Amino acid sequence: MKIGVVLFPSKQVQDFANSYRKRYDTKYALISPHVTIKERTEIDEADLPKVLEYLQQIADSTKPIQLKIDGVRSFAPTNNVLYLKVLPTRELSALQDKLHEGLLNQPPKYEFLPHITIGQDLTDAELFDVLERMRMEQVHFEETINRMAVMYELENETWNVYETFRFRG
Repeated sequence: MKIGVVLFPSKQVQDFANSYRKRYDTKYALISPHVTIKERTEIDEADLPKVLEYLQQIADSTKPIQLKIDGVRSFAPTNNVLYLKVLPTRELSALQDKLHEGLLNQPPKYEFLPHITIGQDLTDAELFDVLERMRMEQVHFEETINRMAVMYELENETWNVYETFRFRG
């Protein structure tokens, strides 16, 4: 079973992200706008109850997280991905660290760079055109996130929410 852990921003941020994703994100229909905290991870379905209990413990000790989105960036030239930049915080990094220890112990595939993808699989011309246009906009959101979601991947690569955990720390 493939799972991941994400933070979903408010409807306002999701609507803003989706206004671009509809046009520029080839994976638009597979998952809602989100910040990935624990990337796709393969677990044995029999271990799921233990994993969920572990995630509940993490959520119980985590305070709501301030999410600050400031501007649009790209991973180019490495990857033609366009994203809303989420400012890294100690709290976000601590949560990401906890999700790569203990029962879910594995090193992260990539350095943690919190973001919300709004475009991917773009040509160079598309990427730079959209990026330049968006840099002229004031893209800034601040909000408090009070839960994380465990997602599971279906065979058609669609991601669905399995369970959510409220931060109670």
